[in-house]
Amino acid sequence: MEAQNYVWEGAIPLQIHLHESEVTTFPPPPPALILAPRIGYLPLLIALIKPYFSSALPPGVDTLWFDYKGLPLKWYTPTGVLFDLLCAEPERPWNLSVHFRGYPANKLIPCEGEDAVKWSFINSLKEAAYIINGNCKNIMNMSQSDQVELWRSVMNGNVEAYQRVSSKLKLGTVEDEYSVKPQQGTCETDTTGQVKTGRIPIRLYVCRVSEDFDDVEDVPKIDSWGKISFINRPVEIHKEEGKYFTLHDAIKALLPEFFSEKTLIESPSQEGEDKNNIPSEDASDSKAEEVVNVCNDVEASSTSNAEIKIVRIQGIEPKLEIPFSWVVNNLMNPDYFLHICLYVKVANLNTA
Repeated sequence: MEAQNYVWEGAIPLQIHLHESEVTTFPPPPPALILAPRIGYLPLLIALIKPYFSSALPPGVDTLWFDYKGLPLKWYTPTGVLFDLLCAEPERPWNLSVHFRGYPANKLIPCEGEDAVKWSFINSLKEAAYIINGNCKNIMNMSQSDQVELWRSVMNGNVEAYQRVSSKLKLGTVEDEYSVKPQQGTCETDTTGQVKTGRIPIRLYVCRVSEDFDDVEDVPKIDSWGKISFINRPVEIHKEEGKYFTLHDAIKALLPEFFSEKTLIESPSQEGEDKNNIPSEDASDSKAEEVVNVCNDVEASSTSNAEIKIVRIQGIEPKLEIPFSWVVNNLMNPDYFLHICLYVKVANLNTA
């Protein structure tokens, strides 16, 4: 799985500035330069950042958070996803501001340090297991040592340790349709008993724009999370003889609201959609509420004339004709979700 190794080794160069409102020294401290793992989370950088800026901080209790051009960054979203979503034109290094005071509790879910990030990750695993297997027993029954090793493998970017522990969770793999003969059905079992599921956990981040653009330099800036629709909606891989299920097929299944009726007449992904939209009972209540709100927002602004402008997964822009099974097997995050960032041009977009 060479592509998966590249994903785990992927990093984003950050230039982190202490926010001017918290600087107590003159001159202000220079920015910190850090390589942040794509699959990691921003709060996990505190061990590197706090010692660097500690001498310049005002007195008070630390409540670490980051912003990008004034937009508070969601700590439970992987760093690579934030970068792909907010930087249509990749910015290297990525200039962020770090805060140790004034946590925006009205805009961000509270973060109580590394433990909060860890349990957010575990809850995502539970949610993914529920989608794939219909239950999350294997996650709930993990030994304490396996749980610790799994989390450390994510923090340290150790893909071998991660694979060693995650194989015990029996979340399975998706059959590569481009390399084997398609067979009927959406779920199979391999020789080791691992489920080869056709039901894929997806986190989709959709930025809708009303004006066309040919260059990423012209993409409208995102200055509010209200401009992003966060959709938590599984996809089922439906096989047809002589044809494989593509990334484009998956996006159509995820966003039927944005595509013409003609393209959806025979889409089997609509069956049981209401069931697919229900977050697992183990998911964060706050994030589940967010999902419901943005899904309603997407449906309220639906159109049959949409154009996909940018698709980014793990920092790359794959062709829409690529087999979706390859995308899932190689580009998913350690939480077993495939995170897809999408810019869609929507005609007659109501921006009110």
